[in-house]
Amino acid sequence: MNSFTPAVLALTRREVVRFLRQRNRVVGALATPLVFWFLIGSGVGRSFSGAGGSASYLQYFFPGTLLLIILFTAIFSTISIIEDRREGFLQGVLVSPIPRSAFVLAKLLGGTLLSLLQCVLLYGLAAAMGLPATPGGFLLFLAAVVLLGLGLTALGYLIAWPLDSTQGFHALMNLVLMPLWFLSGALFPPGGAAGWLRALMAVNPLSYGLELLRASLNPHAPAAVSLPAALAVTALFALALGWACAAMTEKRGARHP
Repeated sequence: MNSFTPAVLALTRREVVRFLRQRNRVVGALATPLVFWFLIGSGVGRSFSGAGGSASYLQYFFPGTLLLIILFTAIFSTISIIEDRREGFLQGVLVSPIPRSAFVLAKLLGGTLLSLLQCVLLYGLAAAMGLPATPGGFLLFLAAVVLLGLGLTALGYLIAWPLDSTQGFHALMNLVLMPLWFLSGALFPPGGAAGWLRALMAVNPLSYGLELLRASLNPHAPAAVSLPAALAVTALFALALGWACAAMTEKRGARHP
């Protein structure tokens, strides 16, 4: 226990500093979703039925943009696992006296802190677009970002851990993570989708996290599920995947030490 907390703090600080020093990753995680938000929101808004025009669609798409920022940050944070293994740093950490769970927790906290920093910086855009900002809404916003950051970083961790190549990681990211975002309700509401799409959206944990973000930014927006249910599913998503990361890393017979 004496070595656990200092190790977590040191490794978390390394994750944050490493990410911020790589400006291309900062731009990719923050600017790309904003470009998507502006271009898609402006282009699709006029033809989006049920959102009341382009300005309203930009409001509708804004929580999905925040979710995309969290997703991209998780991708860029966990791809460093492959780089750390290639450089020998990962092996050095895992054979050191500190618990392996310290490395897992540091990875998850690092990705979550970076997501939280970027989303808080953009929170002011909500008020600029006319979305109500309240103290209670801001606390819910922080809780939603933290839970989604932990869950998505853990999912990226599970994908990156057994891989040796960054190309393979990006391929799986496009196959798994991006469809999860598309089927979260970020681009269109479930009510206007085909039946089979609504079924997929109903079992997608990101749909519930997105509902938390929407409720935090606009408590008067129509909700597909209740707030307690959305909070419970998102928390379970983060905890379950975090436990899976720790279990996989602790497994002595794993392919990668």
